[in-house]
Amino acid sequence: MNRDLLNILSNSNKDIDNQKLMDYLAGKLSEQEKHEVERWMVDNDFANEAMEGLQDFTAKKDLNIYVDQLNKELNQYIQHKKQRRERRKIQDQPWTYLAIFLILLLIVIAYIVIKKLQN
Repeated sequence: MNRDLLNILSNSNKDIDNQKLMDYLAGKLSEQEKHEVERWMVDNDFANEAMEGLQDFTAKKDLNIYVDQLNKELNQYIQHKKQRRERRKIQDQPWTYLAIFLILLLIVIAYIVIKKLQN
C-alpha cells in the first residue's frame, strides 16, 4: 500500500479527528457522523484518495497496528533526517577558535616588529 495514502492519519488534522476517520473505516459511526466525514472528504481530494486506499485494506482489524507502525517509521525517518542535518552543521570547535586567535596574534606581533625595524 502506498504510504501517502496513510499519511492522512499520521498528523493531527484540524478539520476532523483521526479517531473519527478510524471509526468511519471500522463502520462505527452514526449516519450523521458518516455524512460529516463524507462531506469533509468531498472537499479534500487527498483525504478522499487516502480513505479509498484505506477502505481497500483487507485486514481491517490490523489497520490501527499498521497505522501506528507507519507513524513510528515516519517519526524515525524524521529523527534520522534531523540528526543528519545536525551533523552537517559546523560544530563548535574550541581548537579552531584558538588557532585563529593565535594566527591573528602572530600577525599583529609581526606587524609591530616590522614597523619598529623600519624606524
